[in-house]
Amino acid sequence: MIVLRYLSRELIQGWLAISGILLLIIVSGRFIRYLQQAATGELKPEFLFAIMGYRLPGFLEIILPLGLFLSILLAYGRMYVDSEMVVLEACGMSRNRLLGYTLIPGFFIMLVVAYTSFVLSPWGAGKVERILNTQDAMTEFDTLTPGRFQSIDHGGRVTYTESLTPDKSRMENVFIAQKNQTKSHDQRGKLTILLADSGQIHMDEDSGKRYLLLNDGYRYDVVAGQPEGRLTHYETYGVQMQDNDVRPVTKENTLPTLDIIGKTQPRLQAELQWRISLPLLIPIVILMALPLARVNPRQGRFMKLLPGVLLYLFYLALLIAGRGAIEDGKIPASIGLWGVHALFGTIALLMFFGPQLWMKIKAGQTAGRVERAQG
Repeated sequence: MIVLRYLSRELIQGWLAISGILLLIIVSGRFIRYLQQAATGELKPEFLFAIMGYRLPGFLEIILPLGLFLSILLAYGRMYVDSEMVVLEACGMSRNRLLGYTLIPGFFIMLVVAYTSFVLSPWGAGKVERILNTQDAMTEFDTLTPGRFQSIDHGGRVTYTESLTPDKSRMENVFIAQKNQTKSHDQRGKLTILLADSGQIHMDEDSGKRYLLLNDGYRYDVVAGQPEGRLTHYETYGVQMQDNDVRPVTKENTLPTLDIIGKTQPRLQAELQWRISLPLLIPIVILMALPLARVNPRQGRFMKLLPGVLLYLFYLALLIAGRGAIEDGKIPASIGLWGVHALFGTIALLMFFGPQLWMKIKAGQTAGRVERAQG
């Protein structure tokens, strides 16, 4: 029990530390991208931290198995380099017992990954989609930031205001540039520019429509490549604001696991197999990591780290590719991701038990030659 506690402590501490570092790296990269979207007005700033929080389960379901794999390589690699494993083997610690001791904390981690994959990740993905759908239902003026040019419709419309009231009902010094979206030849390249001293949101009680009323400004209509243009001065100019309905949550990764069990649609089957695959990674990566962690003290514990990471990434890449193939109907769901697990499960078994079998075969051959020589 002392050895079990010692090994479990080493693995859990390494797993938590490595997973935390990987999570920090991924979250930092994603946070920078969301900050860019918030700065350009594509994402409402108050949604930023909520989206990051709900994204965490989706990050963790990928990070936790990799964290365990690296923890075994580094923790056991250090014990081999420091000759601790040599002492344990001299005291009767066999490879099979080491596997059993490793599977005990591995089972706990497997339960954490399963709960994250089956429950937390779909819940978080659903929350994120609802936030993004709410964002899409807003108009450009709901997300407008004073003092910044905001581009929407892939640059088809650019809006700017110098100041904006807290309730976003009135703005000062407004600039709006709108490209003509029609495909007719005579209207191609047409650009409409609106300048106004002020503007406010007006709700029409009869129709329920919202309008942006611009006050005391100019409208410029120009066509690219033509010197002529049209200038119009107005006292009041109304622009109808398009109100979008909030779309329902329908993506496969947002559905509860119980709702997709037994479904025959390829995309739902691919999603279910993906969720099951993540906890299945744990016992397979343990079998792969144990022989890779066995290093010579002269080699150092990082000797097999790069090959091990490449093997794990190849495993994960095949799972992702298999998921896409199931969704596209290129491979049947009956084979699906189970074939990938069977392949790497076989590789893991050969890596772990192969040297023992080879030694037994060599010993049998040697014994046979001795018997023949004596006979």
